[in-house]
Amino acid sequence: MLSPNVRRSINRILPFGIIWLIFGIIYTQVEKGLLSELLHYPATGNPYNFARNAIYTPVSAMITGLFLGALEIAYFNKIFKQKSFGKRIFLKSILYLVFIIVFLFVLTAIVNAIELQSGFFDRSVWRNVFSFFTSYAFFSIGLYMAAIIIVSQFYNEVSENIGQGVLNNFFLGTYNTAIEEERIFMFLDMRSSTTIAESLGHVKYFNMLRDYYIDLSEPIIRFSGEVYQYAGDEIIVSWQMTKGLRDNNCIRCFFAMKESLEKRRLHYQDTYGLLPGFKAGFHYGAVTTGEIGVIKKEIIFTGDVLNTSARIQGLCNQYGVDLLLSGDLLKKLDLTKHFQVKSFGDAALKGKDLKIELFTLSVNSSI
Repeated sequence: MLSPNVRRSINRILPFGIIWLIFGIIYTQVEKGLLSELLHYPATGNPYNFARNAIYTPVSAMITGLFLGALEIAYFNKIFKQKSFGKRIFLKSILYLVFIIVFLFVLTAIVNAIELQSGFFDRSVWRNVFSFFTSYAFFSIGLYMAAIIIVSQFYNEVSENIGQGVLNNFFLGTYNTAIEEERIFMFLDMRSSTTIAESLGHVKYFNMLRDYYIDLSEPIIRFSGEVYQYAGDEIIVSWQMTKGLRDNNCIRCFFAMKESLEKRRLHYQDTYGLLPGFKAGFHYGAVTTGEIGVIKKEIIFTGDVLNTSARIQGLCNQYGVDLLLSGDLLKKLDLTKHFQVKSFGDAALKGKDLKIELFTLSVNSSI
């Protein structure tokens, strides 16, 4: 079974292949419409075979897209992450276009060698290749490929900014009509954030907050969570019930986030003079989920579970713990193997008539 990290990487790469496949199919059809029954390209005299191109071109385009997607996710996305949105698209598009031209150069030689039934280094093969690459036809194809690159890069950048899950839900119309579902929520808040901000100054505090979010993101991905909102120094993480309960993912995520920060202790101490900590409240319940907004669309959750989760998190200081969860959620989890459970009894939540039993957890074995 693939890990959430691997699945996320695959889901980020696949759109590149799909976009390039679609553009490859469109290109073969446009080319056929322009050349009709011709058996050679007018500009170069190179052989034209629609049946061959209808297969080779889309498949080659898809493979190219998947390869570029893998490069994007593994390398270029990290290399250019400090650049602005526009500069990232521009610089990466140039790099990809250079790579594709080299790839197309080799592919053209191979195809011509097959068509002419000649060796790869045969003079007639390379005459056709250079004839194509010095023609206006190649210039038009270059523009077409540049358009595909920009479209795929734009998709990737938008996906990275609003979240691929959110973008996919917009495309698929998952929440175009509001639906009711049960979800687990974790409201996670940085400890002493106001004091830290005052001591570091706004710029340095912002840089620390950025590092903090980056270090907490990997555990969220690994344990199938979804970031619902960043609100200042607070993160709201959500799970679909099946994903959050599976192997206690929602709780394991919290402790993995602790470990993630601890591993970077030296970085935080050397750079900011402190190691940030956090506290979290957990609860589950029914929410109504749907798209909202006109000028700026969002997918939002509404329901009492959000207010309750926030109130639970707000009691962490009162009980002197980093984690509190409701008795309702505790009943859904199987914590006997790895966690020690402690009850604080029934607690009154601000603005709530009914009391709710609260628990905290500690790890008693490896998770």
